[in-house]
Amino acid sequence: MQIRISWPAGHVTATLDDTPTSKALAGVLPITSTAHTWGEEVYFDTPASPALEADAQQVVEPGTVAFWTEGDALALPYGPTPISRGDECRLASPCNVLGRIDGDPRALATVRSGDPIRVELAS
Repeated sequence: MQIRISWPAGHVTATLDDTPTSKALAGVLPITSTAHTWGEEVYFDTPASPALEADAQQVVEPGTVAFWTEGDALALPYGPTPISRGDECRLASPCNVLGRIDGDPRALATVRSGDPIRVELAS
């Protein structure tokens, strides 16, 4: 499944794996939310509320599409966060991994806290 994430200064697409959380997210699309930034991570609230999966991870590769179950939020890290060690992408807590941003995840650097952000199925 492919999704499109757009904000005033740009957009990215992402390919999601077939997981319980990605299915839960697909069931609530399209969504519009308000972006927040935390170091080099963009996150935003969603109406989905999936459970933490057994293979949840806290340290992920840049461009990973993750779901933060503690905040019902999609988390899109593209570089270090305030709790990273070195250059790693360390999320606030273990998150469900849904897939990857297609192309360069550094496009997310143009997202500003407070930007409207929209997620929809890619056509």
